[in-house]
Amino acid sequence: MDLSVAFPPAKPHSFASKLPVCPSKLQPSSLKIQSKPSVLHLKRSVRAVNGDGDQAQSLSRTADNDGFILEDVPHLTDFLPDLPSYPNPLQKSQAYAIVKQTFVAPEDAVAQKIVVQKGSPRGVHFQRAGPREEVYFNSEEVRACIVTCGGLCPGINTVIREIVCGLNYMYGVDDILGIEGGYRGFYSKNTLNLTPKVVNHIHKHGGTFLQTSRGGHDTKKIVDNIQDRGINQVYIIGGDGTQRGAALIYKEVEKRGLPVAVAGIPKTIDNDISVIDKSFGFDTAVEEAQRAINAAHVEVESVENGVGIVKLMGRYSGFIAMFATLASRDVDCCLIPESPFYLEGPGGLFEFIDQRLRENGHVVIVLAEGAGQEYVAQSMHGIDEKDASGNRLLLDVGLWLSQRVKDHFTDVRRMAINMKYIDPTYMIRAVPSNASDNIYCTLLAQSAVHGAMAGFTGFTVGPVNSRHAYIPISRVTETTNTVRLTDRMWARLLASTNQPSFLNHPEGLRGKVDEAILEEINKMRINSI
Repeated sequence: MDLSVAFPPAKPHSFASKLPVCPSKLQPSSLKIQSKPSVLHLKRSVRAVNGDGDQAQSLSRTADNDGFILEDVPHLTDFLPDLPSYPNPLQKSQAYAIVKQTFVAPEDAVAQKIVVQKGSPRGVHFQRAGPREEVYFNSEEVRACIVTCGGLCPGINTVIREIVCGLNYMYGVDDILGIEGGYRGFYSKNTLNLTPKVVNHIHKHGGTFLQTSRGGHDTKKIVDNIQDRGINQVYIIGGDGTQRGAALIYKEVEKRGLPVAVAGIPKTIDNDISVIDKSFGFDTAVEEAQRAINAAHVEVESVENGVGIVKLMGRYSGFIAMFATLASRDVDCCLIPESPFYLEGPGGLFEFIDQRLRENGHVVIVLAEGAGQEYVAQSMHGIDEKDASGNRLLLDVGLWLSQRVKDHFTDVRRMAINMKYIDPTYMIRAVPSNASDNIYCTLLAQSAVHGAMAGFTGFTVGPVNSRHAYIPISRVTETTNTVRLTDRMWARLLASTNQPSFLNHPEGLRGKVDEAILEEINKMRINSI
């Protein structure tokens, strides 16, 4: 199934140069685009992944002139060309009365890469998020719904609150439903009527006001329910698998010719969604991780030969562990899924721990939950099981490493150590979002509302180079964002901790470790919704 969207012919929503007259006065087929040296014609290949995780059909586009490429998003007029448009109610809004430029221009785009070389192609761009001069929904006829899926993350309630308040305060929408219990809630649960008063205080609490679940995606049942209830705007908050589900809902809506806008808000505490700068809840997670790291540091400083191990979230990506380590300055070694490590021999973890104990009398290790899974699997003979979202259930690398370190220094080094193991995973997931994430969630929610009201659909929203943009769902689900060991940020961490890079092991074994890690990552990719 192809979830990519071809660059559409000139329509009211299309990225174009200056239009001779107001788009709302013309039929889409009559619009003319004046040629400009900087604009278009595209040549690239867009890969999409269908709901089964398979690569879908590729789409070719060409780029000439200065290599400007726009990754456009679907619009309701792509399959409903006679859909009427209306003046945006924000034209009369007191909040926007003093704004110099209330509406985003059709020509505004956000560059995916901000650092380029002189003379190089301008590269990929996305539609800039924000309010448009014309909307494709009459506010009095809007029936919106919000659903949350997958694991918990700080900030979910803030996003829910701001979608409700944004629809009501900015666009005068009163009919907003909350779908309880994830995707299953569309066909097996009751709904809540959401108003600004109902959601007024939910951002002060962790978790999700609407409850959540994994799996349960049945596209036909969900769209049947959307159609039966008269819902015409769907806001879906969730991670990789959830966004794949949102894409399938959009395709089914398009197939049936329904005037329903489907907007995704990407959620993952691990920051492993590609394209966008970072996911909401990540800043809060890093901040909360500091408390666990500080507790471990206090504990090991207070005893002789103290070894503290803190296990943080990071199934496939070590961003929380890396950033928490850089922020803390109390961490001696950080282990993440992307970087192979080994225990014994020159340059190994045991040697490094021994060195730090001799130098400082204590050591603190931060460990991402997905790190070293190939070692744990070999030692514990783990069973390859998955949760309802298709995520491979990981073995507890924290307990395994704690025991291995304790055994090594007790049996081999004949040294008594004081082991302190801390796993703050659920404490971090369950807290309310901090100030930074609250602001970010507000921007995400308002951008999603502006996009849906403007008639965009099958899109997700997020910051690209600090500017919020509308992104085709296929672009944020086709790959997983991981720490690049060849980038400067990982080098900064190695320089900060002065830990080994674990590259001094005999080449043969190192190659096997790399190959094993790649195999494990491939097994753990999400292949279902």
